[in-house]
Amino acid sequence: MVSEELWSIGELAGRAGVTVKTVRYYSDRGLLPEAERSSGGHRRYGAGALERLLLIRSLRGLDLPLPEVERVLEGDEALEEVVSGQLRELGSRLAALRWREASLRLLQDCPPGERAERLRLIGAVSVPPDTAAMARFWRRILPVRLPARVVSAVLDSVVPRLPEEPSPGQVLDFARLHALVSDPRVQLPGSRPAPPLPDGEYLPAVLYEGLAEAYALASAELAAGRALREGAALDCFVAAYAHARGTVDSPGFRSGLLALLARSDGPVITRYWKLATGLFAPGEPVLGALHHRLSVALHVQVEAGAG
Repeated sequence: MVSEELWSIGELAGRAGVTVKTVRYYSDRGLLPEAERSSGGHRRYGAGALERLLLIRSLRGLDLPLPEVERVLEGDEALEEVVSGQLRELGSRLAALRWREASLRLLQDCPPGERAERLRLIGAVSVPPDTAAMARFWRRILPVRLPARVVSAVLDSVVPRLPEEPSPGQVLDFARLHALVSDPRVQLPGSRPAPPLPDGEYLPAVLYEGLAEAYALASAELAAGRALREGAALDCFVAAYAHARGTVDSPGFRSGLLALLARSDGPVITRYWKLATGLFAPGEPVLGALHHRLSVALHVQVEAGAG
């Protein structure tokens, strides 16, 4: 039987391409198995230690913290967990770098007289930013009786996802949007947008679920190049309000709906959608734009009927 070849700490370091100090550090942490000690008390390592040392070097080369490396050495399942966690962390760091780069370009390219204002705006946003303030803004606006599943669906549709490669313009729009929804003056009862229908006189879940269907139809009709003035999207849009009120669609109802829509679309919501639209991905439906297009289509239809 041939005995395993053993190496001194210096020989192991040379085979692995690391320093003796590195080998000693990992040995002292219990990460490298010693085969035996020489008569003089010097460490001796076998092939298993070399394999383990090369694995540690590879993982450290990927910038994994040593505690994470120690987890990996416990088994292959831990490796998958650690890699997934590191990818998430790296994604967050890259997002922060991309946002920071776009923010710096925004400051670099703007007129000197606007830099102080823009610096104040972007300085109020975390890096990488999040959309929690937008979600809170809409939760304050939505009816309290709205089911949680409907609230979740609405938030998914009205809160833009952050662009992966933000432009300076998108950074500015996001910063202004964040300032809008975080403004304490907007949170005062008198400054909030009016409800879509008189409070207590409609079924919120029926309205919002019906509007979601109308917006989906409108998006499809516009993508197909069809006008909204005559079509399923506009009928569904009106029906959502009618059903929520417990009434039926009629020319008179459509005429009265125009006045309700005019009161519900206040300056805050208009400003919100103006800033948020450019943050949605190309081709992604923007509910504010669809709502406006349907309202305009209804106005044109009612005016044509009156004429």
